[in-house]
Amino acid sequence: MKNLAQTLASLQSARLARLDAQLLLLHVLGQPLHQRGWLLAHDTDLLPPELATHLTLLAQRRLSGEPLAYITGHKEFFGLDLQVDARVLVPRPDTETLVTWALELLPGQPAKNTDQGQPPCVLDLGTGSGAIALALKASSPELQVHAIDFSLDALAVAKANAQRLQLDVAFSQSAWLKGLADSSTKFDCIVSNPPYIAALDPHLAALTHEPLQALASGTDGLDDIRQIVSQAPAHLKPGGWLLLEHGFDQAQAVRGLLYAAGFAQIQSRRDLAGIERCSGGQFTHTPEHQPTTALKVMQTQFQTDPTQDPSRLETRLTELEIKASFAEDLIDKLDQIVTRQQDQIDHLTREVHFLRQQTPDEGPVPPRNLRDELPPHY
Repeated sequence: MKNLAQTLASLQSARLARLDAQLLLLHVLGQPLHQRGWLLAHDTDLLPPELATHLTLLAQRRLSGEPLAYITGHKEFFGLDLQVDARVLVPRPDTETLVTWALELLPGQPAKNTDQGQPPCVLDLGTGSGAIALALKASSPELQVHAIDFSLDALAVAKANAQRLQLDVAFSQSAWLKGLADSSTKFDCIVSNPPYIAALDPHLAALTHEPLQALASGTDGLDDIRQIVSQAPAHLKPGGWLLLEHGFDQAQAVRGLLYAAGFAQIQSRRDLAGIERCSGGQFTHTPEHQPTTALKVMQTQFQTDPTQDPSRLETRLTELEIKASFAEDLIDKLDQIVTRQQDQIDHLTREVHFLRQQTPDEGPVPPRNLRDELPPHY
């Protein structure tokens, strides 16, 4: 039999990361996963043969690329111990950025946007393990938290987590917002970590253990985000917010989609790695821009020509709206530059005028003879 120190060394020699080896050993021994110091204090303890065999099997699963959380059945998220398995995505630390942002926005809601003193109401779309919804409820128990997922398997995991953590969250099955039990329900905030990886992205090859439907979303990874952005306004209270997690290179495109849908206060938040990980906006029910002529033509064509492919026209409309929003931003910046330059010109003109007034008039200056100023040898 090997002791714990020898067992860890053997796992690392098999090319298992040290942290993974420690966590798997703690799991086999029935110790909390955050007690790595316990292994140092018991490094001479012997590992029983039956536990060593079990540990070897778990190590092989990890070396094959299976997420550690699926092997141990647990994942910590926003201070909560969640139970997870292959029916749901493993909650990522990046998603905590979304939770933090929502919590910053929601405390101000009761005084402004709640109806007859009702607590703020928030909806988590595509809840998966329930990570976002449960983190919001645990952090602000006064919130009314609803959570939706299309997968009944995922909802089973989320409901089990809510029951074990004794957190009151209302769960329902739906394809985004289309299947809400009460279509008139409106929320102070809608949050979502939807699928956002392009269908042909090579990174998917490393995620074969997680459910594909919770990862990929069309050729550019934005199909589900487009649906959410288009559906959300009908379910937001005046001044309500939509917050979305997205890919590392999608922030600009998501901001464009929010702008085209009439959202204001559009912004992005960075994760701990400094990457723009979440984007969101506030829906005021008073769009700040009007469609361009090109957009109106496309809309008319969509309505009058039944032979047109609706999905293709919708995609083209979105592209034009994004380009229009970028053009408007550029024009605004150019106007600001021109205004600053004009202010500088006006300031310099006033300064020259002032200096001329301060200079005494000494009469005409006689012409200079440059020949008289030359050295003698010229």
